[in-house]
Amino acid sequence: MTMLSDIVLAGDCRRLMPAHGPFDMIVADPPYGDTSLAWDRRVEGWLPLARTALNPRGSMWVFGSLRCFMATGTAFREAGWKYAQEIVWEKQNGSSFHADRFKRVHELAVQFYRDDVAWGDIHNMVQTTPDAAARTVRRKKRPPHTGHIEAGHYISQDGGPRLMRSVIYARNAHGHAIHPTEKPAALIEILIRTSCPEGGLVADWFAGSGAAGEACRLTGRRYLGCEIDPDMAELARSRIAGVLPFHAGVRA
Repeated sequence: MTMLSDIVLAGDCRRLMPAHGPFDMIVADPPYGDTSLAWDRRVEGWLPLARTALNPRGSMWVFGSLRCFMATGTAFREAGWKYAQEIVWEKQNGSSFHADRFKRVHELAVQFYRDDVAWGDIHNMVQTTPDAAARTVRRKKRPPHTGHIEAGHYISQDGGPRLMRSVIYARNAHGHAIHPTEKPAALIEILIRTSCPEGGLVADWFAGSGAAGEACRLTGRRYLGCEIDPDMAELARSRIAGVLPFHAGVRA
């Protein structure tokens, strides 16, 4: 095994990535296969290779549409992947390929783990948000006998943290994206903090613009990406190289 860090390989992930495992986490944003565009063709055969290259305690987050996951569900099962959970990425603008359907302003990211490992053994740091508001909570308590219902209340002095919601709003890079299907680094940061230990190695099998590499630098994780387009791979390398690593300074 050759250990690489903060590098974007240029070529086919099926050929290049397996040799560099085991990975603590995999992020994948493969073509969805939802359109007739030349580059939007589903990639076959990468799922079993990714499973073999994953640390048993690790998991994989895959971006896609509902149509895509419905079409590839059997492939995930046959490759030995189990479903864990999903989030919905809500974006500020979206696409509408059909005039008779809703404008789609969301995409999915689904978490999978190896089917030979119990979910309780998977690294999974549940994310929280600090925005639970202090509030007055009113209760009605019925006594054990018949009669009037007493009203009571208590005041939450400190809202405190709460579990992060599964619908996450994050602005996309509309108008200044490097890649046509670029995902927000801030969204990928959340997935990385959830599923990869600090200092762990994240494998990005369809690197695109290198957004996951940026997220790794900002969260103190190591990164290895792979992008089939050599020009895009070079742009991804430049993007990642321009990000100050988390351990090298204070993030603004």
